[in-house]
Amino acid sequence: MKTFEVRNAHFDRLVNTAGLRWMGQNTNHATPHSAVLAAMEKCIRDEEFHIYAPPAGLEELRHGIVADLGLEGQAALVSDGAVASLYHVCHSLLGPGDEFITTDPTWNWPMAFARAVGAKVTQIPIYGEEYGYRLAPERLKAAITPKTKVIYIVDPNNPLGSACTAAEIDGIVAAAREVGAYLIHDCTYRHFAHEHTLAATRYPERTLTIYSFSKWLGLAGMRVGAVVAHPDIIEKLSAAPPNNLGSNILSQRAALAGLGIKAEWFPGVLSQQRANQKLIKDAADRIPGLSLPVFPSNGNFVVLECERAGVKPEALVAAFQKHDIMIRQGAYHTPNFGDRFVKISTTVPTAWVEEFVELLPTMVEQVRGQNEDVKLF
Repeated sequence: MKTFEVRNAHFDRLVNTAGLRWMGQNTNHATPHSAVLAAMEKCIRDEEFHIYAPPAGLEELRHGIVADLGLEGQAALVSDGAVASLYHVCHSLLGPGDEFITTDPTWNWPMAFARAVGAKVTQIPIYGEEYGYRLAPERLKAAITPKTKVIYIVDPNNPLGSACTAAEIDGIVAAAREVGAYLIHDCTYRHFAHEHTLAATRYPERTLTIYSFSKWLGLAGMRVGAVVAHPDIIEKLSAAPPNNLGSNILSQRAALAGLGIKAEWFPGVLSQQRANQKLIKDAADRIPGLSLPVFPSNGNFVVLECERAGVKPEALVAAFQKHDIMIRQGAYHTPNFGDRFVKISTTVPTAWVEEFVELLPTMVEQVRGQNEDVKLF
């Protein structure tokens, strides 16, 4: 059977597992605000689904995204989720012989998009105490060549949860500006960060900011996001977008309602997920060999290192899967460092986290020294 068939069947089984605790995909399972549900219900009752949305997105939503980022003077192009924006940007800006630089680990799909158009991908390792689990601007500058066309940073980093400081953003921008490279600043997890600096405030002419409603608002299955950039860049991107008939209008209505209630609703989500992180940290501290290398995480997830405990990530994932708890093996994010860790999502009900930490000591003992021959994605 073809790999894509096996992979799809794997996720189909997960989706159709009733009661599965989704703790591996950074999805947000907080109870939605009533205004968001009401907006979706009204959209369905009014049968808006018969029509196409505006090609660049609802005007109110476009302006709301720019305002949420505080990037006055920039423009938004609404997409079918942040990953669709990344696909569009990579296919529009890159070509054969161009170089795409990112970190290791990073979000894998933009590398696949870059390679698909013939670009060379270069990864700069950031996993490990020797790197501080972050990208030093001088290391980025050393990796840049005359062919560097795009620099891609996920900030806060997925899966690590580390976030660039303002000084690091200044250095990254300086390195990009020196060669005239585009800087894709993937801010999918920005809303969970303790502090965050947008590169577009330093390099507005060539920074493309990737925005998502999947994580902070919990609309992962609705597929709505955006790319925000200088109007000249958006003009170029709008010439041939993947979806020139407008993104899902139901999703856009939900996203627009979400922006309206964000100040009221999101602080509770943030507080709960940070408390969930602490529960996992406390549990890991009680088990020899386990650790959280980045704590607190600036994302809605944590990395749990298990290598020193003699535990293979895949074995731990498979053990929890038998209890209908889905966590993610490190190899999903990085083949070079994936044997060291698992990733656990924290925008989930506290009861899920409590179940996870209660099982953790038993699961570690059960799989220590084992290799799990199972297909995971």
